[in-house]
Amino acid sequence: MQNIRDQILKIIENTEEVINVEELEKKLTKKEKLTVKLGIDPTANSIHLGFAVVLRKFRLFQDLGHETFLILGDFTALIGDPSGKNKTRPMLTKEQIQENLKTYIPQLGKIIDLSKTKIVYNSEWLSKMKPEEIIKLTSQYTLAQMLEREDFKNRYRSNEPISLHELLYPLFQAYDSVHLKADIELGGIDQKFNFLVTRYIQEKYNQEPEIAVMMPILEGIDGINKMSKSLNNFIGIDEKPLDMFVKVMSIPDNLIKRYFNLCTSIPSENVDKLFSLYNNPKDIKLILAKEIVSIYHGESKANESYDEFINIYSKRELPSNIPLIKLPKSLIDNDNNINIIDALYLTGLVESKAEAKRLLSHGGIYLNGNKITSKIVKYSDPFILRLGKFNYYSLIKE
Repeated sequence: MQNIRDQILKIIENTEEVINVEELEKKLTKKEKLTVKLGIDPTANSIHLGFAVVLRKFRLFQDLGHETFLILGDFTALIGDPSGKNKTRPMLTKEQIQENLKTYIPQLGKIIDLSKTKIVYNSEWLSKMKPEEIIKLTSQYTLAQMLEREDFKNRYRSNEPISLHELLYPLFQAYDSVHLKADIELGGIDQKFNFLVTRYIQEKYNQEPEIAVMMPILEGIDGINKMSKSLNNFIGIDEKPLDMFVKVMSIPDNLIKRYFNLCTSIPSENVDKLFSLYNNPKDIKLILAKEIVSIYHGESKANESYDEFINIYSKRELPSNIPLIKLPKSLIDNDNNINIIDALYLTGLVESKAEAKRLLSHGGIYLNGNKITSKIVKYSDPFILRLGKFNYYSLIKE
């Protein structure tokens, strides 16, 4: 176990906000092992680099020797965290939640030490709460306090419905900490309101308030919005090595340092040296991409992805393993013409015809290396499509 000052420096490194450092020092002075909590609502089936930022901090607490609890919110996922939402989240079924959980554990194991992780489900205690216990919990916080929340306030002003069950979410999240007697809770800065509620509720239950360690929100590969699967600007930690490599290479240059600091363990002073050694941001980005792929797939796969990327994007060669897609004969007319919108949709390469039309209008479809500008194209052999910057497919007749 490191000394307290060194621990604090490591804990606050790259955080957005900590509430608060003085209390953290007091807790570390009183207890050698703190109870650290991270809650996850399994509302999706994959983990991306944005969420990995928080998981990496969770791993730090494990390496420092603290007791770490991962709460899988199978109960709170039924409500859905309203943080940052401008409307009510659709409620998930228990079946959807369980299906998502199946993929979570292997992915989590790429970042955190599962052998040091106490995995618990908050349905174990929340689903067993008696009505009088729920009434006691809800009596600790007022509606006026709840409506101070920015997203609730905005929805209330714009007459957007706020369901009563949404008001329960931060209270149930708080009760998770009461149940565990949590000393520290981790999350993104977008969780600040929930964490403040938790600290308040813990005191109502005669507990010391937890320390809120809040991480920055990582921008997606578009460089603007929060990394999100729904916005398709994410880098999944279980994506294929080359796909991950190429996505990292597509981030805006102004995010290179931020990705180094939040997604890798390379010290910031070493990152600064890279910027003094290389004039071209692309060269630094190659190091970043290789490092991130290495974290999730190993050094060998990272080296392969680097070589493949150089071949495809610098030497203009094709990838070594292009997926083969069967093209139904019904899509090819007597003159060998193909409607590319129909072809993309019916072969499952896009989720909708609208998505295919957007790709076409934005110049994101290439046939045998040439950009397509018309939806009607001639079938030829080979018929190699590139969608966006890095998705290659070889279409063959059935």
